[in-house]
Amino acid sequence: MKNLIKQTTLILSANAILASTAFAQEGPEKAQDLTLLYYFNLGGIWMYPLLLCSFGMIGVCVFCFMQINKNKLMPPDLLNAFKNFMANRQVGEAYQLCQTNPSTLSKVLSSALIRVNYDKEMYNKPAMEASAGESLFHEETRLMFWVNLLNVFATIAPMLGLLGTVVGMIGAFEDLKAGKTEPSDLAGGIGVAMLTTAGGLIVGIPSMFFYFLFRGQLQGLLSEVQKNVGILLDIFSGELTAEGGRQATGYTQAVPTIDPSSAQAGAAKS
Repeated sequence: MKNLIKQTTLILSANAILASTAFAQEGPEKAQDLTLLYYFNLGGIWMYPLLLCSFGMIGVCVFCFMQINKNKLMPPDLLNAFKNFMANRQVGEAYQLCQTNPSTLSKVLSSALIRVNYDKEMYNKPAMEASAGESLFHEETRLMFWVNLLNVFATIAPMLGLLGTVVGMIGAFEDLKAGKTEPSDLAGGIGVAMLTTAGGLIVGIPSMFFYFLFRGQLQGLLSEVQKNVGILLDIFSGELTAEGGRQATGYTQAVPTIDPSSAQAGAAKS
């Protein structure tokens, strides 16, 4: 009995070794066939618009990585230079710096500087703030155009995949209607359906992720630009010092202080 068990075990082990050897020999050949190009061709014509969407998504992401960052929108060195010019009320020099160093900060500030009027109260600060707000809105619209393209790809790619799925399933049902009931006959239509769905999701999911990422990053940076432009205008009008502290100017009055002894003397008289 024990010998029979041993012989059976040896036979099963030998069969397992032979099967693994055969699989190892056939595996590379099959792996060579199952490439990305193979799956792309199997997906049919619907893979081509998905490929274009993927190229567009990658290009927009590269552009956003290069343009939507603090060094592009609001360079720290440029901000410090503007603070010095605003503190000394050197409007011409500040405007020239804006023209030679284009950025979102310089564009917004330059639109405010052209509204300076020394004859008006606070150098026409309300008009400067309104002009800066309009310029900031224009910059937001310009940059959000590119960010919104990611949302377009995130919406279109799954829809194209779904369309390919519907077309593939229609083809499979047409084969069934024609009497083709073998799995190999239905594999073509079902393959198109599954591959186009996968392709749409592969493009759509990263597009949606980067859309929310860059949108949040852009909103945060533009909010910081708006805050710093307001500080620069306050420094120019004399409401703030270059260090950020408030000071008394011709347009701002210091808060009067009360001497405690005089206050007590006044209360005694009353």
